[in-house]
Amino acid sequence: MYIGIIGRMNEDKITFNQEIINVINKYNCIPIGIIVDFNNEPNKEFIKIKNLIDICDGFILQGGSDYYDIDILITKYLYDKNIPTLGICLGMQTMAMTFNGAMDDIDNHKSLNKYVHEVNINPNSKLYSIIKKNKILVNSRHKSYVVNTDLSVSATNNIIEAIEDKNKNFFIGVQWHPESLMDENSILLFNSFFSNIN
Repeated sequence: MYIGIIGRMNEDKITFNQEIINVINKYNCIPIGIIVDFNNEPNKEFIKIKNLIDICDGFILQGGSDYYDIDILITKYLYDKNIPTLGICLGMQTMAMTFNGAMDDIDNHKSLNKYVHEVNINPNSKLYSIIKKNKILVNSRHKSYVVNTDLSVSATNNIIEAIEDKNKNFFIGVQWHPESLMDENSILLFNSFFSNIN
């Protein structure tokens, strides 16, 4: 099975999160790194990479500093095609922005500590059906936050911490980095994601 990842701009380099690649390998899937020209016109760039997206059985939208218009096009396509999608940090924010979201800057949410704060999980959410806990401890490494979105909010901690569309096979975004924690809750989340891969 193939899991797509879009490379992120990191200064003057395109990078892929090694921890996410490790998770994909752990589940005996093959990571497909897609390198995007963020300077190209988004619709033209999407046409260039569409065939690569189509071979992917699932997608992980990795973290990063900034999202681009091409990210919105990709996320909407994944949603429309019902391709299992897990958004992490910036990936979650991109999912929110794809569906009429708004974002703002935030302080004191960037830490190298393994656990930083709790999040409260909505008991009616798909995320709750996966983790089966009302509260979990997570890490926190983001400079912006989602103010609102048309997607369902599945976890909060004064701000939106997870979003989803429970009508899709798997369309969940989390503000934290489960690939860095790999604790019981992270493994449950990844188990659910990979179990939805066809």
